[in-house]
Amino acid sequence: MGYILLILGIALFAGGHWVKRLVPEKRAAWGDKGKGVLALAMLAGIVLMVVGYRSADVVNLWFPPAFMTHIANLLVLIGFWFFALSSINGTMAAKVRHKQLTGVKAWAVAHLLVNGDLASVILFGGMLAWAVVSVILINRANRSWDRPANVSVKNDAIAFGVGLVLYGIVAAIHTWLGYYPFPA
Repeated sequence: MGYILLILGIALFAGGHWVKRLVPEKRAAWGDKGKGVLALAMLAGIVLMVVGYRSADVVNLWFPPAFMTHIANLLVLIGFWFFALSSINGTMAAKVRHKQLTGVKAWAVAHLLVNGDLASVILFGGMLAWAVVSVILINRANRSWDRPANVSVKNDAIAFGVGLVLYGIVAAIHTWLGYYPFPA
């Protein structure tokens, strides 16, 4: 049952995000009420992903080498930096159009590197696929992009600091949940 919930959760989360891109006329006709319905569907998707992932039977596909943890931690930190860059206009923000989706891709790849079980492949592979398809859909719908103005290296450093703090908070939560993210 866990795998079914996990897949359904990914489908709800992705579908809720893609409605605006795939059927924009219908989405516009729904108005503000439609935004609420889609937000609830995406929230339900997240809940189903968590419940499904935690309840899925463990099926090991491979056993990642321990050194992958270092690479994964670096990728997760980069992912949080890109998330921060979506609000803080550093020089990197002017080079990467989809900063949050880039952050999700880095996060997903990181987790795929260190988790060799089927539930992880479905969850993190599904989120990676969602981010890749989202970039394609957004670019197809709107080819032009206005690069952020007033960018600075100082803002890159500030965004990195914000990303580092977020990384520390999430690492603490992982540790609290029993998933120690740092190798011995």
